[in-house]
Amino acid sequence: MVGAGVGTLGSTVNPFATGVGSDAAGVPLGNGIGLRLIMYVVFTAITVLYVLRYAGRVRSDPAKSLVPALEGDDALASGPTGPPQPITGRHKTVLWIFGLTFGLMIFSVIPWGDFSSSLESITLGWYFPELAALFIVGAVLIGLVGGLGEEGTVTGIVSGAGDFIGAALIIAVARGVTVIMNNAGITDTVLHALEGTASGLSAGVFAVVMYLVNILLAFLVPSSSGHATLAMPIMAPLGDFAGVSRSMVVTAFQSASGWMNLFTPTSAVVMGGLALSRVRYDRYLRFVAPLLGILLVLTCLAMLLGVAVPALGGPVK
Repeated sequence: MVGAGVGTLGSTVNPFATGVGSDAAGVPLGNGIGLRLIMYVVFTAITVLYVLRYAGRVRSDPAKSLVPALEGDDALASGPTGPPQPITGRHKTVLWIFGLTFGLMIFSVIPWGDFSSSLESITLGWYFPELAALFIVGAVLIGLVGGLGEEGTVTGIVSGAGDFIGAALIIAVARGVTVIMNNAGITDTVLHALEGTASGLSAGVFAVVMYLVNILLAFLVPSSSGHATLAMPIMAPLGDFAGVSRSMVVTAFQSASGWMNLFTPTSAVVMGGLALSRVRYDRYLRFVAPLLGILLVLTCLAMLLGVAVPALGGPVK
């Protein structure tokens, strides 16, 4: 749970958070990647140590576990202990297709040309339409190679696509709100009202405040894509007023979204993961609360670092 959440918090080129936010802010995806990469490495290391520390405490004293023994645990513990079934050639082929699909996805969305002009030729520039086609092709291949057959493959694809209907609706509504705000002049009015406030803050303070404001927005709009679509048209120009790069505003947004989605009860990932692992939500909150405090403080420090070192945070317009 925390591994996936912190990976999202420290996203470097995540097309569903960083990508949407950068597009809405009008900046290249590669801007600010230096700071985000540092955040990813540091936050991941701290999270691993945090989980290992808890595991070590429970190993030395099982009574310190936040999750008591559940019905059926004894049956699992006393189950067959023989060697596992061997992985067949079909299994290996499915795993290779799965891994290569994600590898191609990562490669295709990275803006290689932003790092060096010599890498421009390998930049594919794929986005949602191409990635959607990639996953459909990958799913069909896995279904056929895995022996699911036509009906099993189609059923699996339809079932998986159903999980994204909620996010799609949120993005559509957020887009509609943005269109209404722009056409009615509401965006300009809000920017004018907040321009004085933003101009009165130092760049570092503005970056931290932007992060904290986005935490509240992330609770109201748990979809990272919907959050970016709704907030960036207003937040990014405010960064211009305060002397903060738009890429820093994107980093603040995605960090806030990732932090909130580590525990928000409106997240399908959080609630679905807890349900699968049979962990009560209040127990999970007790486990993750200290880590949330650590990540909150470190992210605020990262915002200050990104403003102080433009080479990491991205250039100011």
